[in-house]
Amino acid sequence: MAIFSVATFAQDKKPIEFEHIFDGTFSPNGVQNVRWMNDGEFYTATQDNQIIRFNIVNGNERVLFNGNDFTDAEGNVIEVQGYQFSSDESKLLIKTDVEQLWRRSTKENYYVYDIASKELTKLTQSEEKQQYAELSPEGERAAFVRNNNLFWVDLATGEETQITEDGEFNKIINGAADWVYEEEFGFAKAWFWSPEGNRIAFYRFDEELVKQFFMTDWGSLYPGQVQFKYPKAGEQNSIVSIHVYHLNSEETVTMDVGEEDDQYIPRINWTRDNNVLSIRRMNRLQNKMDIMLANATNGNSNTILTKESDTWLDVNDDLYFLNNGEQFITTSDESGYNHVYLYDMEGQQLEQVTSGDWDVTELIGHNERTYELFYVSSEASPMERQLYSIRIDGKKKQKLTTGAGWHNINMSGDFKYYIDSWSDYNKPSEVSLFRDNGRKVRTIEDNAELSQTLQEYSYIEKEFMQMDVNGVSLNAYMLKPVDFDPNQNYPVLMYVYGGPGSQTVTKAFGSGQRPMWHQYLANQGYIVVSVDNRGTGARGSEFKKQVYKKLGQLETADQIAAAKEVAKLPYVDPERIGIWGWSYGGYMSSLGITEGADVFSAAIAVAPVTSWRYYDTIYTERFMQTPQLNPEGYDEGAPLNKVDQIKGNYLLIHGTGDDNVHFQNSVEMIDALIEADVQFESMIYPNKAHSINGGNARKHLYQMMSDFIFENL
Repeated sequence: MAIFSVATFAQDKKPIEFEHIFDGTFSPNGVQNVRWMNDGEFYTATQDNQIIRFNIVNGNERVLFNGNDFTDAEGNVIEVQGYQFSSDESKLLIKTDVEQLWRRSTKENYYVYDIASKELTKLTQSEEKQQYAELSPEGERAAFVRNNNLFWVDLATGEETQITEDGEFNKIINGAADWVYEEEFGFAKAWFWSPEGNRIAFYRFDEELVKQFFMTDWGSLYPGQVQFKYPKAGEQNSIVSIHVYHLNSEETVTMDVGEEDDQYIPRINWTRDNNVLSIRRMNRLQNKMDIMLANATNGNSNTILTKESDTWLDVNDDLYFLNNGEQFITTSDESGYNHVYLYDMEGQQLEQVTSGDWDVTELIGHNERTYELFYVSSEASPMERQLYSIRIDGKKKQKLTTGAGWHNINMSGDFKYYIDSWSDYNKPSEVSLFRDNGRKVRTIEDNAELSQTLQEYSYIEKEFMQMDVNGVSLNAYMLKPVDFDPNQNYPVLMYVYGGPGSQTVTKAFGSGQRPMWHQYLANQGYIVVSVDNRGTGARGSEFKKQVYKKLGQLETADQIAAAKEVAKLPYVDPERIGIWGWSYGGYMSSLGITEGADVFSAAIAVAPVTSWRYYDTIYTERFMQTPQLNPEGYDEGAPLNKVDQIKGNYLLIHGTGDDNVHFQNSVEMIDALIEADVQFESMIYPNKAHSINGGNARKHLYQMMSDFIFENL
């Protein structure tokens, strides 16, 4: 039962209802698909199916492309779902008809638009969709992937040239990532133009020996199967090779990445030299990384820098080669915190550019005209993100952003301007344009209307706190119920994610479905708490990496200890404390209701990992090594091995079409629960992926979770 009726809301403010989770009432406006133009005086963004150019200073607009004015061969309006300029900005490559595959992978149709002539031409005459098309630097050609092969097309003639011939489903992939690289290394497009546009570097994945995973496709009399290659922890990965295709000679050269097949190539990048490709190579355990330089003409390579760790190394887009051809910038946590370093091309460290007991969380880039480097860090607080500039020699550091909270930065290519989307935990985002010195030019979007709406509703402000447990101080926040009375006893729902490097406790405005559900629950008389346990991010490598080889153990201990501290509060009912989470959070809530059976009376686990043996190689082995090397860690961190400890109410939810955390995790958990004679509740969403989205699924999910909370807390 909910605690309060709507008649009890403070100051006669309107209550936040269940429907507000989905109807966008509390969604801030933003600026979509921003692209900076070459001259630094304009940027473009999409709005109402148009690509609009904005004057930086005065905000004057010019429509460059209106998709509503064009139709495809079937008479459908061209929907702008992405775009790219040619280098001289005379042409636009328009992406449309996007079909989602996995998390980042898509296939789509492309059109080339000549801005001067206003002519729109289909990129290729093929009836099949393409993937990852991109214009060459000089804008005369484009390349793309189709059916696991790489192609390029001459825009003047429309003539296609096929670069690779051996692409085959579930065997060979050229120019696109396999499933596990896409998910865990964060990229789907796996090919790149050289600086002069006459060469293409690309990945080749040989996944023939990778074991297949099968998912049932429900909905027909005889359900079908979805088959894809998914390497589980300790199993065979794809064999990855790197190649460079020379457009003039039509020759493909294989880059030397060593003789070891059981390794990773998490990143490749062209240097400023059109003949030199940088390759990052990692060992299977991901605790050693080589930065290599390869000759694009003959494939010869040499290692210029090696990074090693006693735990694991993170992979980021943090490698920048300077225009002088003599230096590069990258980040490392070798000091105990993630910082920026300057090296020469022989791998000799020239400068530690940033330093301190805080992490650089994003390397924006380097203005070689002024020798200024721009970065985002957690220096102000692990719960905040602020923009800084610093000279490449480590001097003249300047904090550019001013408002406390969370700043998302989009900087122009010439580093003269940046767009800052800034929010705090109780303030919707304010989008503004700034000069490189931090001087504000104008406000683009202030979300004033939403701020007024918040005043009209019973929107609960977060209260931040430090929780001292297990010898560490943890960041946490609390939402107290409407009309909070310290003399009452309230039920508590703890929200957890808790995975390595993650954060739930941030001073950023939350308006998505999950934060709005928490607001709804607070409006119904529940306290909502979230705690960032050991292993989470922005607090240095020691704090993050102490979970190595023992995922779930320290994190769960912290969540249980935090719940015990919450239970001591005079306004908390210690018999009604629940925990919930999704994905890694579902894993954590499952461990919570087992190991913390005397603390948590209820738990909701959505799409949880229940044994790391069922999850993929790259993510799992990064933190756990292989099951062969660390069987004890895998066994101790598996909720399905602890089900006999459950005393409270447990709700297990999963989509059968989850390609990421397989439904298998919940099947095995259910089987273990049955064998242990533990009663529980479960819900299955047919064909739904990890996000459990589409149709009425998400609304149904939140209603079910709400009912479970009302009945059991």
